[in-house]
Amino acid sequence: MIIDHRTYRIKAGHTQPHLQIYEEYGFKAQSRHLGQPFAYLYAETGDVNTVVHQWAYEDAGDRTKRRAAMAADPEWQVYVKKMLESNLLIEQKTSLMLPAKFCPIKR
Repeated sequence: MIIDHRTYRIKAGHTQPHLQIYEEYGFKAQSRHLGQPFAYLYAETGDVNTVVHQWAYEDAGDRTKRRAAMAADPEWQVYVKKMLESNLLIEQKTSLMLPAKFCPIKR
């Protein structure tokens, strides 16, 4: 199993509008292709303009296949357009993570 760990830095004071766009336009389409997120979080303290989400996949091939299907989905394309038009995203970091053998992920 791999975890796709994504960190997004949002313009100051705009985390909630960012999340509203995702909830309205992206969540349904993304969940349809990727399943429910392993986690979807926003910072309460520290770097407060940060959103983190994680998606679990069987392996890299599973991730590639599901993300390609999502990218081709017209509903997802509407979300991407809305997010780009919002100009709220400052930075995105993506890491593929592996669970340590002593702490397996149960799904």
